[in-house]
Amino acid sequence: MNDDLLQVSIKILEKEYRIACQPQQQDDLQTSARLLDQRMREIHKHGRVIGTDRIAVMAALNIAHELIQLQRARPTLDDASAQRLERLQLQVTTALARAAAVPEPVSEPPPEPEVPTALAMLDAGDERV
Repeated sequence: MNDDLLQVSIKILEKEYRIACQPQQQDDLQTSARLLDQRMREIHKHGRVIGTDRIAVMAALNIAHELIQLQRARPTLDDASAQRLERLQLQVTTALARAAAVPEPVSEPPPEPEVPTALAMLDAGDERV
């Protein structure tokens, strides 16, 4: 037996079981055992199923059925999220393509201010005051 394994005691319908598991799986094992015990007690309480083996099989079938339903529901959520993400990516790509297709306006340098003619003559290089 592997030295890393723990021996965990669980109780289902008043019967104790010792199960070996990894230390990091101990909490999940105990939670699973409580769920199974609860489901088996519910089936036993209704009295339609007789015998611990049959109760265990019915509880296992119910839990397996719930698992399958959850697995089927999950891809729907993932598909919807993936479709939404694809739409967003398309919008971003389209916006970037439009921005790249429209050239930015080239700003021309501002025109030189017009100098009145009298001042222009004074600034002439060949004139002296």
